Amino acid sequence: MRLYKVRQRLDRTRLDDPRAALRPQLAALDGLIRPGGRIAIAAGSRGIDNLAVVVREVSDYLKARGAMPFVVPAMGSHGGATAEGQAEILTSYGISESTIGAPVRSSMDAVEVASAGLPMRVYMDRQVHDADGAILINRIKPHTDFHGRYESGLMKMALIGLGKLEGARAVHDFGIYGLRELIEPGATHVLATGKILAGIGLVENAFHQTLHIELLKAGQIAREEPRLLALAKRHMPSLPASRIDVLVVDRMGKNISGVGIDPNITGRIGVAGQHDESAPQVSAIMVCDLTNETHGNAIGVGLADVITRRLFAKIDYPSTYANVITSSFLERGKIPVVAETDREAFTMALRTCGHVPEGRERIVRILDTLHLEDVYVSAPLLSELSTRESIETLDTGADLFTENGDLTPF
Repeated sequence: MRLYKVRQRLDRTRLDDPRAALRPQLAALDGLIRPGGRIAIAAGSRGIDNLAVVVREVSDYLKARGAMPFVVPAMGSHGGATAEGQAEILTSYGISESTIGAPVRSSMDAVEVASAGLPMRVYMDRQVHDADGAILINRIKPHTDFHGRYESGLMKMALIGLGKLEGARAVHDFGIYGLRELIEPGATHVLATGKILAGIGLVENAFHQTLHIELLKAGQIAREEPRLLALAKRHMPSLPASRIDVLVVDRMGKNISGVGIDPNITGRIGVAGQHDESAPQVSAIMVCDLTNETHGNAIGVGLADVITRRLFAKIDYPSTYANVITSSFLERGKIPVVAETDREAFTMALRTCGHVPEGRERIVRILDTLHLEDVYVSAPLLSELSTRESIETLDTGADLFTENGDLTPF
């Protein structure tokens, strides 16, 4: 199988200095910060560009005003639903006392807050509840499970991230309805406690780089977050073709997407009762490896049809299952067919596509669902794409596999 490397011309607009962009915005909090106040900085588990830089800027601002900042993980059940696991994830993203200049206080202890009128209980990290205030920092982006007014962002972090395991379970017990319909009223109850002073929303471009950063005071979050979500959607990358026989994915992981393989890219959501997107239409997905940064968490592996033995051997089941079970979408934790080599995985995947005449295979290879500027395509797709101004052909083609049956270096 011979593939051709092409480049998608994506919008590269980015913030060169996110700290400089954020610094003047922090002045909006001057009247809310008092000397000696204990202020929590809530950070999530995703691989967010410039996350440690932004956390450090907020910490420095708070200390300059005499406050006592500390960092808390706001990531629901992630990290194996343990305090140690969540602290380890923050460390892997460059967030520790030595890098931020403020202590990291990781705990799974949560307290219940008022939830009158809701069909579920609402929880808050005890350390945030006992602090004088909290500032949320999160990327705003399309969610991997559903689409609605609020998806991944500050409202979700307030309700589920800060809710720890109990809060995450409370929402996920209602499945897609809970995510689509209960984030807004649930997060509104969290904001009503007065503990959340502000949220800092980051939006990224198609290259996983900071495009925009904006501080929203507590009373602005619910109103302004949808605008930032719309901005994120406009800058999302996509696959180069709407119909694909086999999608070859070199790697997956939590640092790539909340479910390892982003359904917003593949069109495959993998949740019972939820319809896949009409495009792209991908007949078979094969995935070859897990990233080191995912720490063995293979949530989303069930979105693939075939995986390699290499990937299978790296799965940490306690971490994966804690995340999958909390989400309630068990399909995403099921193990696909396991192939011994990359070549065998491809053969299996192509076989599931039915009769595809030789030479007409529509194949796309990507590094992962986060990096989509440079991709590989088969000859039939190259012929289609060559007429697009947004596509540049980079080489004259190369074999997909080495003699040993491994993928050629990306």
